[in-house]
Parts: sequence; C-alpha cells; structure tokens
Amino acid sequence: MNKSALLLAGLALAGCHRAVSTKSGSLTAGTSTAAATLATPSGVKATNTNFQYLSGRGKVHLKTKDAEQSANFALRVRRDSAIWLSGSLLGFEGVRALLTPDSVRVVNRLKKEYFAGDYAYLSQLLKVPVTYQQMQDILLGDYQEAPKGALPIVKKEGENQSVTYPVAALILEQLVSGGDGRLQQLKVSETAAKRSLTVGYSDFQKPTGTELPFAFTTTVLGQQEGVASTSATLNYQKVEVGSGHLDFPFSVPKGYTKQTKIKK
Repeated sequence: MNKSALLLAGLALAGCHRAVSTKSGSLTAGTSTAAATLATPSGVKATNTNFQYLSGRGKVHLKTKDAEQSANFALRVRRDSAIWLSGSLLGFEGVRALLTPDSVRVVNRLKKEYFAGDYAYLSQLLKVPVTYQQMQDILLGDYQEAPKGALPIVKKEGENQSVTYPVAALILEQLVSGGDGRLQQLKVSETAAKRSLTVGYSDFQKPTGTELPFAFTTTVLGQQEGVASTSATLNYQKVEVGSGHLDFPFSVPKGYTKQTKIKK
C-alpha cells in the first residue's frame, strides 16, 4: 500500500480557517442544517451539504499503473477543519491519514513510513493541484462556485446543467442535476501539463441524519496525457451526518521513517 494508500487519503479529493487538536482527537457534534441551496450568478442552482459532521465506511477499489487492490475504508469529516481516513486489509489497518486546512499527515503501517507536510504532496500524487477545500467538496459531493471574476459557461445537458470556468491554471467542469441540484460529475483539468482528475457521483441515497441525497458511490480517475494513471471507486455501506461524537486520532509510531517525496 504505497501510492494506493495515499490515493485513499487524496480522495477526500479541498484553505480554510481552523485546525483540530490531534492530541486528544475528540470533537463533539452540534446541531446543523443538512443542505444549502446555492444560486450562482449564471443561474445554476446547486444543493450542497451544510452539516458539520460526517462519518462513513465502505470499500474502496484502487488501481494504479503498477498495482490493483481493494480495501475497507472509514471516513470522518468535520467541515472546514479535518478529514480523517483509514484503510485496512483483512482487518488490519494499513494506512491512516489526517488532513487539516494547512497540513497533510499520512502513516503507512505496512512500510513503517509516514509523511507530514502540505498539499504539494497530494497535488503531485493526484497529478493536479488540490487544496483542503477542494478535497472536502469532492468527498461530500458539493458544487464548487466560480471564483470572483470568473465567467462560467453554462450549458444544458438533458435535464442537467454543465458549468465550466477557469481557476488559475485549471479548468473546472461540473455537471449539476436539474432535479435535486446535487453534483453528478466534476472534472479538473490542467491543460498545460496535459493532466486531469474526473470524479463521478452515483447511487444517491439518504444517509442517517438528513433528507439530502448523498452519493454512495464515488469514482475517481486521474489521467496524464490522456492515459489513466490512477483510479478508485468508493462504495459506501453506511453514512451518518450531523450528530454524534467523532474522534480524529492520529500518531506516528516510534521508529517509522519519514517520507519526503513520491516514490516512483
């Protein structure tokens, strides 16, 4: 579990404003609404999540150029503060990751390695620049509004709306449901580098704690020069939002080696 495990951490695939304490790792949920309807300047109506906490678990199938494998995963999110991911095989945890607005930390127990740094690491892994906010939005299946000054191009695609706009060196293309306003697909492209990341959402269900549909299947495809470099499919078995008590435990075992770059 090397690149594959780190891709799991990247799926969240995201700054924001405050970090959580990872020493005690304990957070308690409060009451929050479950959805926020956005009306963009171009007339696109998208419905985003607005709950404070989410926890989910399921199976992920990971594929790179050199390897392919499946694993169980667990996900915990505190909006704008922390994303916690754990991947395991045969009941044993192989990787754990904690992402905050300004840091990325990953422990690989199979190789006794860890990484602690910033989002340049995940950007290199996923082949496109990413932030905490983007990763959070991707995990939650939320529509990303165009930045100030960007002029979105909006087209009808059947009952859905396609929205395209530039963000720095990137082009974002989003497909929004014309029915419930939920995001159906996101594509992030970096034309100069000939690379892209496409995220698709399907199997919408209502999780425990909200009436807002949530995608229980998320597919991710990374491409370099038109060729698939990494792919993953997350199938959730259970999702809960908006209430309860969540921990975000993270520590590096003694004797682990610090990883400073992506291994080829």
